[in-house]
Amino acid sequence: MTEVSLSHGQADPHHLRGLQSAGVGHEGPAPKRIVVGYGFWIFLLSDIVMFACFFASYAVLAGATAGGPGGAQLFDLRNVAVETGCLLLSSFTCGLASIAAAVGSQRWFQAAMAVTGLLGVAFLGLELREFTGLVEQGAGPTRSAFLSAFFTLVGCHGLHVTVGVLWLLIMMAQVFAKGFRADICRRLLCFSLFWHALDIIWVAIFSMVYLLGSGT
Repeated sequence: MTEVSLSHGQADPHHLRGLQSAGVGHEGPAPKRIVVGYGFWIFLLSDIVMFACFFASYAVLAGATAGGPGGAQLFDLRNVAVETGCLLLSSFTCGLASIAAAVGSQRWFQAAMAVTGLLGVAFLGLELREFTGLVEQGAGPTRSAFLSAFFTLVGCHGLHVTVGVLWLLIMMAQVFAKGFRADICRRLLCFSLFWHALDIIWVAIFSMVYLLGSGT
């Protein structure tokens, strides 16, 4: 007959390891990297809620052109396609930078981040050219409720990309000066989440604003 109990106040170490492997045991608090990433996801969700309000406003006001031009007359899908390509490619290079940071390669990290920043700047330049062209045509944000909603939604995303590019430059400088310290790697994780979230939001803008708008 096998012994099923131990003396009072003792625990079977094999039994405890079995509980831990089954998910019953608790080895302590979660690593700080996981806690920081989880907290930053909460921030991103709050940001997405703000964009959801802008999307809802645009959907309501998309037809309120006040007799002026609509999306079909204003949008240049070729220019927007190039913008989209730049931003999606920047998400790929951002992922490469994360891999380089994980393996501790300073050279490849800096190169991937530099390409990510250049693609982000190219995106902003194309967007600024689009806005300037619309204003020159008399289709500025004050022309109609549709254009007010359009400039607010797309411009807010562009502002986020601008902040992302500045954040990217700061991270490049910190890694160059201090290397891949644990606190810097946590900031890199937050930056990566932020940049990829901007890509997801832009895909929604491209689909809802430009693709659907150019067909109306």
